[in-house]
Amino acid sequence: MQPLVRLYIRSIVLGFALAALFTALLIWLDVAHLRHLILSSLIGWLAVAMLVIFNGIVFSGVQFAFVIMRMADSPPPRGGRRQRMPRMGAPALAIRVPATRSRDR
Repeated sequence: MQPLVRLYIRSIVLGFALAALFTALLIWLDVAHLRHLILSSLIGWLAVAMLVIFNGIVFSGVQFAFVIMRMADSPPPRGGRRQRMPRMGAPALAIRVPATRSRDR
């Protein structure tokens, strides 16, 4: 199996494990009375399954993106001789402007 496919599968497994942990914490801490809603319904298992699957998709995508972005190589340091700045033409001349008295005084 190619290393990138192995990395992707590992990211998916880790993402779904994190999603299961996240869903368990949501139910255990009773966020927004979610535990009551799940346990009082006949199809509460469907809500738990949907939470795990949809959070698993999100968490595995984030995990894979995080691992791929960490794989990037930093550019090599640029050293060597110093380069001169190009000349931009003649310098600007100073223009004298006479000051006038203010009428507010």
